[in-house]
Amino acid sequence: MRERVNQRRPAHHTGTRLIGLLLMAWLVTGMFAAGQRHNFDNPPIDCAGFGTIAVTAVAGPLNYMGVNPKITECNLPAPSQ
Repeated sequence: MRERVNQRRPAHHTGTRLIGLLLMAWLVTGMFAAGQRHNFDNPPIDCAGFGTIAVTAVAGPLNYMGVNPKITECNLPAPSQ
């Protein structure tokens, strides 16, 4: 007869998967908060608009604890010639 082999994943794989899922949930929560703040209603046309969406997404659940990140000014370097 065949012996049953334990098919469990090693602990480091489980931890990596858990961290990935938590990171994904954090960012999805931040994007949901950006939607509730109407950051997507008018498409951002400048770097400050994109920056506001990005920092809101990175702030994640902190948005619901009073954090309201905004980028008001953004200076990008000119492209090289």
